[in-house]
Amino acid sequence: MAAAAAAAAVGGPQQSQPELPAPGLALDKAATAAHLKAALSRPDNRAGAEELQALLERVLSAERPLAAAAGGEEAAAAAGGGGGPGAAEEEALEWCKCLLAGGGGYDEFCAAVRAYDPAALCGLVWTANFVAYRCRTCGISPCMSLCAECFHQGDHTGHDFNMFRSQAGGACDCGDSNVMRESGFCKRHQIKSSSNIPCVPKDLLMMSEYVLPRFIFCLIQYLRDGYNEPAADVSSEKDLNKVLQLLEPQISFLEDLTKMGGAMRSVLTQVLTNQQNYKDLTSGPGENACAKKSHEKYLIALKSSGLTYPEDKLVYGIQEPSAGTSTLAVQGFAGATGTLGQVDSSDEEDQDGSQGLGKRKRVKLSSGTKDQSIMDVLKHKSFLEELLFWTIKYEFPQKMVTFLLNMLPDQEYKVAFTKTFVQHYAFIMKTLKKSHESDTMSNRIVHISVQLFSNEELARQVTEECQLLDIMVTVLLYMMESCLIKSELQDEENSLHVVVNCGEALLKNNTYWPLVSDFINILSHQSVAKRFLEDHGLLVTWMNFVSFFQGMNLNKRELNEHVEFESQTYYAAFAAELEACAQPMWGLLSHCKIRETQEYTRNVVRYCLEALQDWFDAINFVDEPAPNQVTFHLPLHRYYAMFLSKAVKCQELDLDSVLPDQEMLMKLMIHPLQIQASLAEIHSNMWVRNGLQIKGQAMTYVQSHFCNSMIDPDIYLLQVCASRLDPDYFISSVFERFKVVDLLTMASQHQNTVLDAEHERSMLEGALTFLVILLSLRLHLGMSDDEILRAEMVAQLCMNDRTHSSLLDLIPENPNPKSGIIPGSYSFESVLSAVADFKAPVFEPGGSMQQGMYTPKAEVWDQEFDPVMVILRTVYRRDVQSAMDRYTAFLKQSGKFPGNPWPPYKKRTSLHPSYKGLMRLLHCKTLHIVLFTLLYKILMDHQNLSEHVLCMVLYLIELGLENSTEDESDEETSVGGPERCHDSWFPGSNLVSNMRHFINYVRVRVPETAPEVKRDSPASTSSDNLGSLQSSRRPKVLQRENSGTAQVFSLVAERRKKFQEIINRSNSEANQVVRPKTSSKWSAPGSAPQLTTAILEIKESILSLLIKLHHKLSGKQNSYYPPWLDDIEILIQPEIPKYSHGDGITAVERILLKAALQSRMNKRIIEEICRKVTPPVPPKKITAAEKKTLDKEERRQKARERQQKLLAEFASRQKSFMETAMDVDSPENDIPMEITTAELQVSEAVYDCVICGQSGPSSEDRPTGLVVLLQASSVLGQCRDNVEPKKLPITEEEQIYPWDTCAAVHDVRLSLLQRYFKDSSCLLAVSIGWEGGVYVQTCGHTLHIDCHKSYMESLRNDQVLQGFSVDKGEFTCPLCRQFANSVLPCYPGSNVENNLWQRPSNKSMQDLIKEVEELQGRPGAFPVSISSETNLSKEMESVMKDIKNTTQKKYRDYSKTPGSPDNDFLFMYSVARTNLELELIHRGGNLCSGGASTAGKRSCLNQLFHVLALHMRLYSIDSEYNPWKKLTQLVEDMNSQLGNEEQQPEVPILYHDVTSLLLIQILMMPQPLHKEHFTCIVKVLFTLLYTQALAALSVKCSEEDRSAWKHMGALKKNTCDAEKSYEVLLSFIINELSKGKLYHEEGTQECVMISPIAWSPESMEKYLQDFCLPFLRITSLLQHHLFGEDLPSCQEEEEFSVLASCLGLLPTFYQTEHPFISASCLEWPVPPFDIITQWCFEIKSFTERHAEQGKALLIQESRWKLPHLLQLPENYNTIFQYYHRKTCSVCTKVPKDPAVCLVCGTFVCLKGLCCKQQSYCECVLHSQNCGAGTGIFLLINASVIIIIRGHRFCLWGSVYLDAHGEEDRDLRRGKPLYICKERYKVLEQQWISHTFDHINKRWGPHYNGL
Repeated sequence: MAAAAAAAAVGGPQQSQPELPAPGLALDKAATAAHLKAALSRPDNRAGAEELQALLERVLSAERPLAAAAGGEEAAAAAGGGGGPGAAEEEALEWCKCLLAGGGGYDEFCAAVRAYDPAALCGLVWTANFVAYRCRTCGISPCMSLCAECFHQGDHTGHDFNMFRSQAGGACDCGDSNVMRESGFCKRHQIKSSSNIPCVPKDLLMMSEYVLPRFIFCLIQYLRDGYNEPAADVSSEKDLNKVLQLLEPQISFLEDLTKMGGAMRSVLTQVLTNQQNYKDLTSGPGENACAKKSHEKYLIALKSSGLTYPEDKLVYGIQEPSAGTSTLAVQGFAGATGTLGQVDSSDEEDQDGSQGLGKRKRVKLSSGTKDQSIMDVLKHKSFLEELLFWTIKYEFPQKMVTFLLNMLPDQEYKVAFTKTFVQHYAFIMKTLKKSHESDTMSNRIVHISVQLFSNEELARQVTEECQLLDIMVTVLLYMMESCLIKSELQDEENSLHVVVNCGEALLKNNTYWPLVSDFINILSHQSVAKRFLEDHGLLVTWMNFVSFFQGMNLNKRELNEHVEFESQTYYAAFAAELEACAQPMWGLLSHCKIRETQEYTRNVVRYCLEALQDWFDAINFVDEPAPNQVTFHLPLHRYYAMFLSKAVKCQELDLDSVLPDQEMLMKLMIHPLQIQASLAEIHSNMWVRNGLQIKGQAMTYVQSHFCNSMIDPDIYLLQVCASRLDPDYFISSVFERFKVVDLLTMASQHQNTVLDAEHERSMLEGALTFLVILLSLRLHLGMSDDEILRAEMVAQLCMNDRTHSSLLDLIPENPNPKSGIIPGSYSFESVLSAVADFKAPVFEPGGSMQQGMYTPKAEVWDQEFDPVMVILRTVYRRDVQSAMDRYTAFLKQSGKFPGNPWPPYKKRTSLHPSYKGLMRLLHCKTLHIVLFTLLYKILMDHQNLSEHVLCMVLYLIELGLENSTEDESDEETSVGGPERCHDSWFPGSNLVSNMRHFINYVRVRVPETAPEVKRDSPASTSSDNLGSLQSSRRPKVLQRENSGTAQVFSLVAERRKKFQEIINRSNSEANQVVRPKTSSKWSAPGSAPQLTTAILEIKESILSLLIKLHHKLSGKQNSYYPPWLDDIEILIQPEIPKYSHGDGITAVERILLKAALQSRMNKRIIEEICRKVTPPVPPKKITAAEKKTLDKEERRQKARERQQKLLAEFASRQKSFMETAMDVDSPENDIPMEITTAELQVSEAVYDCVICGQSGPSSEDRPTGLVVLLQASSVLGQCRDNVEPKKLPITEEEQIYPWDTCAAVHDVRLSLLQRYFKDSSCLLAVSIGWEGGVYVQTCGHTLHIDCHKSYMESLRNDQVLQGFSVDKGEFTCPLCRQFANSVLPCYPGSNVENNLWQRPSNKSMQDLIKEVEELQGRPGAFPVSISSETNLSKEMESVMKDIKNTTQKKYRDYSKTPGSPDNDFLFMYSVARTNLELELIHRGGNLCSGGASTAGKRSCLNQLFHVLALHMRLYSIDSEYNPWKKLTQLVEDMNSQLGNEEQQPEVPILYHDVTSLLLIQILMMPQPLHKEHFTCIVKVLFTLLYTQALAALSVKCSEEDRSAWKHMGALKKNTCDAEKSYEVLLSFIINELSKGKLYHEEGTQECVMISPIAWSPESMEKYLQDFCLPFLRITSLLQHHLFGEDLPSCQEEEEFSVLASCLGLLPTFYQTEHPFISASCLEWPVPPFDIITQWCFEIKSFTERHAEQGKALLIQESRWKLPHLLQLPENYNTIFQYYHRKTCSVCTKVPKDPAVCLVCGTFVCLKGLCCKQQSYCECVLHSQNCGAGTGIFLLINASVIIIIRGHRFCLWGSVYLDAHGEEDRDLRRGKPLYICKERYKVLEQQWISHTFDHINKRWGPHYNGL
């Protein structure tokens, strides 16, 4: 089959070349290639060319059927023919390689081409997850990136760079001066090397020029054949992947070619862009059926993509004259009349129906001719174009993308490719929308586009030549048009506006981001942005696009029930506005910085206003927003606001020249104001029925990433409107929007038609806060960028101390957010150091790891804390409180203000002249009426008012006084003439003069029940009288109609009138009555029947109210005294600070002083009021109704007090309970804790049970136990004998081998002994537990064992998720919550006996030795007989089981015969050894510090000893083998001991480990032990130890030394104290040992071991002491625990003598004058020379056979250094660069989560499946092998340390911090990290002290999956 197809394909041309053999035969490829190359090199090379073509036809066509096979039709046939699919392809590739090389070797050819690489660019292409670098100091484009190699080869010291993980892939820019500065180039790319590279010889690449076009064409045909239009099912995607897999080798081959360097790339560029080549090969030659079929497939693919091929227009072209609409076959566009269009759109409808978005779509008919050419026509003229087409069709396969990008260093290609990319842009968008894998595809698109569009020169060229901007804007518009729905804002029925539907996948999945990010990227280039801003058509289209987002995601307030389904679409809406609208806006704004760019701003503003006008018309907006709905998305408003701000700030434009008329301004302010009011409603819980998501929206709106694109422009726009509109109108709109108009009445009761009573207070606070923010915020009204940055920073720091990175994150990036460059990051650092102090990270041991924090400097609190800014920027309301609390604390601490301060008043930056009008708000009557009313209500204690309200009222008054404008020269006259104020409360609009204006009577409408109604109106109240008293505020019209009644104070009516006047400016009737509104929301005044009119007598002015308020706040009568009466200076030179602390009282005083300063009249009036001041006047009579409400309040108050009292009482009870419970732990009551200490006064130890609270002794029936944690530990095994700590390997050479660790040495020793000696004897000669030993620790609390059992039961039934597993016996101590997993029974019995045992006895040593022997022989001489099963013995057994199960079997079984009792025996005394050794390490490795260290108090060794001893006594050692005998008795016949030949001998006593012997001897004794017996055992063992030391010394020294000592000792042998002289003993030992072969065979290799120094007596003494010290230390610790004796403290050099005398080895009368000699501690139980002879004999007989081993066993390394973790390098990067690319030893791939063990340096894969063994992942396995269940791993890609402890794990934190003392988990920020030594010490400390479980709180199970 394959052969037939091949023959058919070759067809015509083959006949002319009969001399070529058939394809089936093996060809000599190299010969053919050489022949062809020669033929082509001739001047007339036509024949050669034809021959080559024919060969290629045949070779490359042989692959064709495989493509069909990929389609799945002929798979079987293809597999049959041609040796399977792969063979033919490989054959073809081989041919190509041979032909390219022209007969030579392909590798040599590659090398030859590389030599001619002139590329000065790196251009390395990487894919997602690659680690790259970005240096902001060197980058011109924000997208600049460098590969690690180029970065490290360049010099970036001190630059602002970071490392990052590529999300979409990228390419290295090193060498490209368009994207980065040349100073940042690496060493390789600094040289502009084009000059010195020789020209490429013609014949080198000649073959490539012939072969490659055919090869690429073959690839394209392959792609054509393999493509089948995806059907509805997803299986077709698999087909595409199959084709791609088959093509893998070909594309890889092309990719390899690109890597050969510049010479080859330019050939490829020629091939790819040559139009003639393409035309010749693809025009579908007639005779070749296969090519024809391929061309047809190509056309079908084009059609199915909804694209026309220009020549084919007539085939399915224009049936109707409607120009070109028919071909508009893009999905979902209406107006597509052609059949394709129809199908497509109906198809869309179905899909959407299924998503449950059953909304009708309305789609714009935007099929202009220009759009259509952009959207639908593609003509391919070159291979490159068609290759890109298929790359898109196949959804950007990674290999293809990499190939296309690898070519980019070639400049010519770059231009051609960019143009091709732009040409396909629309097609890319369509494919992206249809794609199932839009995420992957988006990443790949951006991977390409960011390389093309970051280059300004290129972007400009494409913009000019290919209309890039038109294409982008149109494509974005088309993309969004597919998901539009009708807007429901305002007028639901008749709205013509359409918005995007945020629920669609397009928005929800952020599918649009590749296109938007490209757009933002090109707008960052000035030349491109200028074109955009100059092109009016583009601006119109863009505003059209932005208006799709205007009013999206509309929220409607749920009034009845809670919404069923909370949609989360708001994320999509906010992201869309930020990315698609705001970021392009910031991009454009960054180019409008200078005066010359005024024109651009005018253009944008003009089209923005037009779009806004269209929008208002489309939603039918008149003047009232629809109730109960809000949208947070007004991008058109924000565009307008930001360009206005820029115009005034940077371009010196006159604001009024770009502002619309008043009517438009009124409309503009409505929606932003609606948002501010809705924020207050949401915070007042009026939207709770809409679910949590509405709170989420309110928070997102002010959140740091959004605020400068959302709330800031909104507030600024409102400020602009307020500065140009009538202030009364504006203020009344605010109160109406916030729905608190009805509350602003003098009456004590009122009815609010639109607001529930419980929301009134917070809405009023909201309205006033909004006014304060509006009037005092200066972000866009005159602050410079640095001042803004400072204010933002201070606000964030005042809320909380912050880390550097969170500050960077919280401060809105001012200008261009995507730039990646923090706004003036230099000024960021300088501002930060000006306002904040750095608190370095602190470490409390056992506390949490803190990070480096910045905290505000004192002067910032003192002068810059700005509550307004804090309120504006808080996402959570609690942050405002937090800021105030911190402020209060500062004032108390610095002694500036003791009480509870109010938010401080801060003087503002001066306003920019354009916005001066804003201050008129403070000087309008409406505001003054509101302030007056509120002051009055606060004074009269009306309900629903808070301190916050008063604070804001005073703030506004103070602001008004600060900004008073008119000069009060005409003060006196301004009071006169009632005719001026017929309809208002106040005479003028200036606050300064209105403050002193007295208001006598006010007529109010009140509910009939109100107290005011019952009162008789005063005689003087008549309507005309009222008119002169300015009590009412009514329009003249009404006055004419019914002058009898005064109209209610109605803000609303006034506002309506203003609006009406503006709208009907042309009408003559300016004073027309308010239009009746259909909306029933605002009922006309007086329509509610239950309201009635009452007249209140007020007789107050703002000044008098303030003074009375001062009295009320201070709680004293006449508390206010004008300060200037005492000190007139105050008025002449007022020292009013810019910034003032204090509370309400100081605020009132400040305001009065300012009022007096500003006018003489005010000063006079204040003085008058103070003279005749009276207590504040309550209402005349208290009526019954009022009494009721008062009673209610009182009752409430009392109830509250009662509640407080109860709570306080409860708290104190709890406290006292806790105190009694905690006594156990408090230092005064150490008695129950210090279980080990001897207590004379108590006959029996008493324990407190922390569960039942009873105390008593531990008995056999009801034993008490200590709460303990048992854990396996290999810490001891990690000790090494060298001082130099091991470093973590960071190169291939530095590997760590564990042969010098303590564990390894002990292992070797044991296996050596087991090789030559009897197994049971070997197991008594050493200790195990260096690895996997069991460590027992306790928190010191005790409990009854039965109580513990019921506690465990209750834990088991507790469903709460615990961090531990109860089934494994884990629990937390009921008192201190420390983690534990077992209970150690306390041995009953009194502690007094100890004292009896400790009396000094006069028995001789011999007697004691006998006693010891007898006691050991007595089986089970235990007070508790084991035969009777008591509770205690049961518990002892179970705890022993626990101890055994704590560690793995391999750490317990060392015997050759499994299950032998010797194993258990060895294990048990080793547990004691492990615990003693670890305690020694915790004390720092020696006992110099002495004392009962903290470990003593919490020690459970005493109890542990009892348990171990009980079990050891079960195994009595056969008295024959008891080492005690060997130590204390002489044997008559030494030879009998050696055993026969068959049987292995016992271990010689000199090879025994003395400390192990000590533990065996002690644990075999009946407990409790007598002190004299203990001392006796120690003395005997010391003699053995000393002998061992001398023997080891003798082996270590040289032959000459030995002979010298032998003689020297022999001379002294007969002196009196020979047995206490080490020289004598040493010479004797040398003498004895030299009888064997121990000292022989000292070949050359021995000399290496021996230190060349000559031994002096001092050095020998030191050696002997060092050899013996470890034993003395352990023994002293043991004595301390068994007998409770304190350890003496001493200097290091005298440690030996102090411990020796403490243990009773030194005779007390020992003289300390002459230098101390260790031998003086010896006390021989039998004649020393005899027993030494006996010991040496055993060795002699062994060394006769095995001298080497005998020597090794004698030299025991006893001086271990403390265990340490590996030393880490200073800079994290060194670790990262080595390990993150290191391959796994199992699968040789780079692991996804590499980790390294910090104990031994092993490289492991976290969660790696490749290394899994029996369901255990590698880290868990390693933790068991290396740390017996404890593992400490550094996760390379996250810089975090993870701890594995048994079946749990936790994240510990990081020991690498950046320059600001912060961790960088997951390396997200990628800043350089440095080792934090303190943290590493803490980690090491926790490891050594085994406290991971106690200190780290967050544990979780790992299920063996790490």
